[in-house]
Amino acid sequence: MIIDHPFTNSYQAIALPDHTDVVRMSEPEPVSSVAEKIRASLEHPIDSDSLSEIALRAMQQRNAKDGGKANAVIVVSDKTRPVPYKGEEGILLPIIDVLTESGYAVEDILILIATGTHLPMKEDEIWKMIDTRIRDMGITVVNHDCTDGSNLTFLGKTSRGTDMYLNSLYVNADLKIATGLVESHFMAGASGGRKAICPGIIGEESTYVFHGVPFMADPGSRDLNLKDNLVHEEALEVAGTVGIDFLVNVTLNGKFHITGIFSGNYITAHLKAVESIVEHVRVPSPSADIVVTHGGFVGINHYQLAKCAVASLGVLKENGYLVIMADTNDPTHPVGGVNYLTTLALMTRIGAENFTKLIASEDWTFIPEQWQVQMWCKVFERIPMDHLYLYSPSMDRKFLPLLPGQDGSVYIEEETPQEEKFSRFIANVLKNISEREGKNIGDMQVTWIEDGPYVVPAAQGD
Repeated sequence: MIIDHPFTNSYQAIALPDHTDVVRMSEPEPVSSVAEKIRASLEHPIDSDSLSEIALRAMQQRNAKDGGKANAVIVVSDKTRPVPYKGEEGILLPIIDVLTESGYAVEDILILIATGTHLPMKEDEIWKMIDTRIRDMGITVVNHDCTDGSNLTFLGKTSRGTDMYLNSLYVNADLKIATGLVESHFMAGASGGRKAICPGIIGEESTYVFHGVPFMADPGSRDLNLKDNLVHEEALEVAGTVGIDFLVNVTLNGKFHITGIFSGNYITAHLKAVESIVEHVRVPSPSADIVVTHGGFVGINHYQLAKCAVASLGVLKENGYLVIMADTNDPTHPVGGVNYLTTLALMTRIGAENFTKLIASEDWTFIPEQWQVQMWCKVFERIPMDHLYLYSPSMDRKFLPLLPGQDGSVYIEEETPQEEKFSRFIANVLKNISEREGKNIGDMQVTWIEDGPYVVPAAQGD
């Protein structure tokens, strides 16, 4: 079975056994006349007045209050999400057009990148993601900084104890707009909606409960589930406290074309978007001895690879094998930030079971980003650590001793041409698994997860 390479055409196709089960999402039709549909969604939104009406109201309220001019903050996702912020399907310029048509000056419009606890985006990265016409208009774009206490506002505690520190630029805005992509999410059930705010623009301290051990361990905190999902509910409470005046969310197909536009009320528009993806994203499949998957667009570093690993658990058998291809192309942090790297290395050294006990201890000091390592622990509750094989050609070898699982590069002969490396990795790993198990690969169930972290495979009968 020949599989097209999931990253770029600079690598050869991959050969898998003919009996491999392929898990792929059904492809919804892309939106036609997408620019017109985006504008229409702003004028005729879901359970909401139009964006122009809301923008004018905010302006009038500010003028009546102190005679000043209203300002607008538009929250956008960072580089880990393929949200269309430029090009023919770009959602950002139509929003800005409505604001300027409603009387907002460009200096009163701010774009805030919801980095959460991720590292800030560099200037060149920003303008690869956002339409450069926005830069040419003179609109300011800034990164959220979760560690900058001077630009965070405390809004009290949630009912579950989260200290709500939020970006002051957003808190103080007269008009608050959130944007994003709705896809399956392995903690919050689905991305988009309230996640632009929490964790997108919260302070680091606000993650202590929101991403603490109990929330991450709760069975409701999983893909495509919003009911009794503590992560979703906490994010919703934080977003509701600070407010979202207008939401613009989209869904995409595998080629990153828009398949749905959901604008308006930040709760109901988001729910409609989630409903639209469920039938395409959850895919029944046989349980597998070997799962081969990939990190997808989001997998720019090891931190993000936890998503495809956890997604595989829907079909991966106990003591099975997980094979991950990745393109961790983040130029400065191919593993992740220092907190993630530190806690990941600890888990690698002491094992998933001991790590889980340690972070649940009263004596443990919470470290931001430990939650992603806790997600890896879920994988190693299912399979031994050395049953994970991971290969990314851009991963610096100095990090390899700190990473769980087997270094996939050792399964590639030194003289292998660059374009053949992934195909050789897969071929040699399957051979190694066959030898370890003393079985022919033909006698083992193999599954290829074509959509990597974006699909939710479910064992048939589950």
